[in-house]
Formats: sequence, structure tokens, C-alpha cells
Amino acid sequence: MRRPSKKIKVGNIYIGGDSPISVQSMLNAPSHNTQENIHQALELEKFGCDIIRISVPTKESVSNIYELKKKIKVPIVADIHFNYKLALESISAGADKIRINPGNIGIEENIKKVAQKCMESNIPIRVGINSGSLEKKVLEKYGKVTPEAMCESALYNVKLLEKYNFDNIIISIKSSNPLNTVLAYRLISQKCNYPLHVGITESGTETLGSIKSFATIGSLLIDGIGDTIRVSLTAEPKKEIAAGINLLKSLNLYRSGIEFISCPTCGRTRIDIIKIANDIEKFLAEYKKNIKVAVMGCVVNGPGEAKDADIGIAGGNGIGIIFKKGEIIKKVKEEELVKQLIKEIEKM
Repeated sequence: MRRPSKKIKVGNIYIGGDSPISVQSMLNAPSHNTQENIHQALELEKFGCDIIRISVPTKESVSNIYELKKKIKVPIVADIHFNYKLALESISAGADKIRINPGNIGIEENIKKVAQKCMESNIPIRVGINSGSLEKKVLEKYGKVTPEAMCESALYNVKLLEKYNFDNIIISIKSSNPLNTVLAYRLISQKCNYPLHVGITESGTETLGSIKSFATIGSLLIDGIGDTIRVSLTAEPKKEIAAGINLLKSLNLYRSGIEFISCPTCGRTRIDIIKIANDIEKFLAEYKKNIKVAVMGCVVNGPGEAKDADIGIAGGNGIGIIFKKGEIIKKVKEEELVKQLIKEIEKM
């Protein structure tokens, strides 16, 4: 059961409450290159990204928000560190959400100005806490970075906003340590009803980073914790979206587009199932039909174990079968399997 949380509007979508779990990514094009940021954002939108975050390190980079708002429909989040004036200017530029750590943007008067400006514009703030930027007094209290320290830091920063009657808040608490991250989110999920942006920071490259992120984010989603996610990778942003969507699909939390399953192979397999599975997965990468496709190595694991698939194949000795909902519709030579399966999918 999903944790009850406040429902917060971000641009043309919602985070929290009964809204679907959204998938985010962050542009990594140089902030001075507006056209490259627009190109990357359009690509993310095409790949199914729900929310796009962009760094705003300088006054000049605020112009990217103006231009992005002209080109894309996906909500834009301005990522701000230290300079509250950049937050104010990003709001004026049309940002749909501001990501800050209130404690690092200076005196309380600065926090008040950002909170009031967001309130006037009816946009939320994501309070973003990282294990590497905890307050000195919190670290002194706990002696090191712990889940309790991360949770306390997040709630402290939330209170800095609540002091000015601002509660349009989303919280993230990220670490490069999966266990600390999971425990910190479990703690804070019991102490407030704000929506939670879940993920892990500095997770690594596409393969290792995906494994670490899936272990962390997947554990939380299974617990019902998480309203929006980012699979942070040292990779192209579109890789983060593919990973995030596939994670949600694996947990039956995302029902748009292809669900693809394939067996791990064994000694019964008599066709090149690895190549066939990779070829079909590549074809399906941008397919939008809401169907489940199965690629199975033998008839034992074919129409039986994958009978709930809308369509699939199972291998034999140099041949294969194509089946729909467990019913065999044709036998095909191995070299024709991919072509014939694609033909049947396109007819659906």
C-alpha cells in the first residue's frame, strides 16, 4: 500500500496523493549552451520524462528556463545552490518548481523571500538534502552521517519554510549509501506527509548505477514510499528515463508502453535466444503499445509460464513458436522468428 501524502501540482502534473509515480531526469548540457539544453530536453520529453531539472549556476543561465518553457510541455525544475537571487529569477523565468536546500542560501530573510515568491507564483519547493551537505550541528550531534542525521536535517530545512507558512513542499534525502538512504526515507515517511522524491546520489555508471539505484528505489517503492523518482547515472539523461520507467514497469507501477520479459536460458535452449531477445528488445525500445511481450527459450517456459503475455515466442530445435495469451498461432524457422514476431506485434 502506497504511503498517503499531500498532492502537489508541478506544472501540468501532480506529485503525491493518488497521482502516478513520475520519472525525472536532469539536463547535463553546458549551462551556457541554450540550444543543446533545448535539444536534450526535447529528447527527454520524447522518451517519456515527466519532470526535467536544470542547473542554474549563473544569472545568464536563467535564460535557459525562458527558452525551455517555449519549447516543451514537461515541467521544469530550477536547481539552485547558495544564491537565493537565482531562485527568485528562475521563478520569474517560469520555473515550475525550485530545488534548494534552504539552509545553504544564507540568512532567514533570503529564505523568506524565496518562500514568498514561490507562494505568490503557486510553485513548490523541493527540499533537497544530500549526505555530503548536512549541517555542522547535526553532524556533531550524531558523529557521522546516519539515517537519523539525514532525516533531522531534512526536517530542519522544512521548518525553515514552514516558519513562513509555506507548505508546498517535496522532500528528497539522498546518499551514495543505499542502506542509509533507504533507512532515512523510511524514517521521514513516518514523520511528515509531504511527497517524497526518491533516488540515490553518485550511484555510478549505467550498469552499476542502475543496480544500486534499483536496489534503493525498488526497496522503497515496495514499501509504498516514493512519489517521484530519479535514477541518477553517469550517463546520457535519456538512459535515466529508460531505467526509471523499466523499474516502475517491473513493479507494475507503470502501464504505458511495452512490458518485455525473457527467460534466463538453460540447457534445453536450442536457438540463439540471447541474440533474439536483444534484437526484439531493441526494436521495442520506442514502441508505445500497451502490451506484454515474452521471449522464451523452450516450450517448457513458453506458452505455459508466459501465458499471460499478449504475444511471445518460444524456441525449439532450430525452430520456434509464436503464441498469443498461451495459444500457439504458428511455427517459424529460427532465422524468421524476430521478423515474424515483429510482424504480429505490428498487427496488434
